[in-house]
Amino acid sequence: MKRLEGKTALVTGGAQGIGFEGAKLFAAEGARVVIADINAEKGEAAAKEIGATFVTCDVSKSADVQAAVAACGTVDVLYNNAGIFWVGHDNRLTEISEEDWDRVIAVNLKSVFLFAKYAIPTMIKAGGGSIVNTGSSAAQIGIPDCDAYTATKGAIVQLTKSLAAEYGRYGIRTNCISPAAIMTPMMRQSNPENSSFDEERFLKLRTPLRRYGTPEEIAKIALFLASDESSYVNGAIVVADGGITINGDLSKIDSDR
Repeated sequence: MKRLEGKTALVTGGAQGIGFEGAKLFAAEGARVVIADINAEKGEAAAKEIGATFVTCDVSKSADVQAAVAACGTVDVLYNNAGIFWVGHDNRLTEISEEDWDRVIAVNLKSVFLFAKYAIPTMIKAGGGSIVNTGSSAAQIGIPDCDAYTATKGAIVQLTKSLAAEYGRYGIRTNCISPAAIMTPMMRQSNPENSSFDEERFLKLRTPLRRYGTPEEIAKIALFLASDESSYVNGAIVVADGGITINGDLSKIDSDR
C-alpha cells in the first residue's frame, strides 16, 4: 500500500521548487493532491503533470485560503510550503519599508496561520492529520540583510511547537522542515550572479557536504512527516541543510581527507 493512499494533501506554493517536488511525491504515494499557488500558469502545468488539482490562491488572503481548503473537503496533510525571499525589497531592518515588511510577513507567516486555522477543523473532524511547515536555516542562525524573511522563519518554528502542543490531543501532528542551500529558482534569485555572494567559497567553507541540496531530498522528508511512518513525531524541527548551521571553520579541515 502506498504511504498516502486515501489521503488528501494540500500543498501551498506547489507550482515549482520544493513545493512541486513535495506535491509530486505525495501524488506518487497515493494522495489526492491540491496545489495552492498564486502563479496560475505554472500551477496548472504542475497539477496537470502529476495529476493534481490546482487552485489559484494568494496565500496571504483569507478568502483565497478558505476557498483552497474548501476545494479539498477534508485536509489530511497540510504542507505549508509557500514563501518568498524578496530580493531588492527585504534588507536589514532599518532599510526595509513598512509595506515590504508587511508583505513578507503576510506571505511567509500569515499564510501558515490562515491555512492551519481553516484546515485544522477538517482534521479534527476526520480524527487527525499532519501539518508540515517550512522553516529555514534563518530560524537557527542570524542571516544579515533579510530581516523580514528571518523573522518569519523564526516565528514559523515557534508556531510549529505551539500547534504541536495544542492540537496533538486531536491526533494532529505538526512538524517543521528547516532547509538551507537547496537548489531552487528562489535560491538562485536570492544569490544573483551580479551579487557579492561567493558560491565556491560558500560550498567549500560553509557547507560540510560541499554541495547544494535538492528539492527532491526535502520532498522525501516531507513525505515521511506526512505519512504514518512518523506517527510519534510531533513538534520536531528537522534541519535539512547539509550541516551548514552546525559547522565550524571548515578551512581548518584538510579538503583531501
